[in-house]
Amino acid sequence: MLKNILIVVVVLISAVMIYAATKPDTFRVQRTTTIAAPSEKVFALINDLHSWASWSPWEKMDPAMKKSYSGAPQGAGAALDWNGNNDVGTGRMEIASTVPSSRVVIKLDFLKPFEAHNQAEFTLEGGGTATTVTWAMHGPQPFMMKVMDLVMGMDKMVGKDFETGLANLKQLAEK
Repeated sequence: MLKNILIVVVVLISAVMIYAATKPDTFRVQRTTTIAAPSEKVFALINDLHSWASWSPWEKMDPAMKKSYSGAPQGAGAALDWNGNNDVGTGRMEIASTVPSSRVVIKLDFLKPFEAHNQAEFTLEGGGTATTVTWAMHGPQPFMMKVMDLVMGMDKMVGKDFETGLANLKQLAEK
C-alpha cells in the first residue's frame, strides 16, 4: 500500500515537472492606459527616476525603503538602487535608452527576494491632449519560475502593481 502511494506521488510530481518544462522560456507582463496629458509631460515623469517616488506603486508598500541614485540625473545612464522589505525586495534599475516623449527602456536587476534580470519598457503614443502609455516587463523564465508560474505567474505577481502605477501616473500627469 505504501509503495503504491509513493509511486502515485512520484508520478504526480513528475507530471507537474514535465508540464512546467513545457512553459515558455520567457515571460511578458503588460498594461496600458490613456492619460489626458501631453506625451512630454508623461515622459518627464518616467524618464526621471527621482519622480518615481510620486507614482510608483512600490513606494507605498515600503515607505522606509532605502534608495540611492547614481549616474545621469535623468534619461540613459540614470540608476536607482533600492533595499526594502519583502514586498519590494532589493535591486537596481538603470535607464538603458530613451526616445524623447515616446519610449523609456530600463534594465531591471532584482537581487532579493529572488534574483532576476529583466527589462521594463514604457511606450508612449499620441501626444497633444492624450497619451497612451504601455508599461511592459519581460525576461527569461528559468525552470523554477516555470514551476512557480503554475501557481502564481508573473502577471499575477506584478500585473496589479503595473495597474496601480499607471493609475498613479495618470492622476499625477493629469493635474
